[in-house]
Amino acid sequence: MLVLGTVLLFKAPGLLEKRLNAKEGEKTQRGVVAASGLLFVAGFVVAGLDFRFGWSAVPLWVVIAASAVLLIAYGLYAEVMRENAYLSRTVEVQKNQKVVDSGLYGILRHPMYAVTLWLFLAIPLVLGSWWSLLCFLPYVAVIVVRIRNEERVLSAGLEGYEAYKKRVRYRILPFIW
Repeated sequence: MLVLGTVLLFKAPGLLEKRLNAKEGEKTQRGVVAASGLLFVAGFVVAGLDFRFGWSAVPLWVVIAASAVLLIAYGLYAEVMRENAYLSRTVEVQKNQKVVDSGLYGILRHPMYAVTLWLFLAIPLVLGSWWSLLCFLPYVAVIVVRIRNEERVLSAGLEGYEAYKKRVRYRILPFIW
């Protein structure tokens, strides 16, 4: 995160500012942000307790595979940020915003959420905790709520978004959803 933040500071300070803005205007999105934060903290607390008390034994090969997934997902996270200068932490239509439909956005409508799902599901396994994974699993439902609300906002306010939805059918998982 530190490396990505530093790169953004020098290469795309406007994007960094948008990413640091956490003032969500949509009521649904405020709930999503709160739930995500709670799940994130709970997952790390449970992972720490799991390590301390030895509740679960995650095989080394799973930890290594999850570490690889985490690194790949983080690389894709950086790529999504590079592709979309409108990427904000808040759900909004920005001044002069255009639909981004190239790169990963040509495959999935919400590649950032797809990548964060991989990150959230890999973290507890990297930390060696099956119990922490249970804390992170509800994040899938939280992201579904966020996407559905965000698509309503974008469809109503972003010119070309409806046509984009027809061209790029899948939200976060190719051939499934």
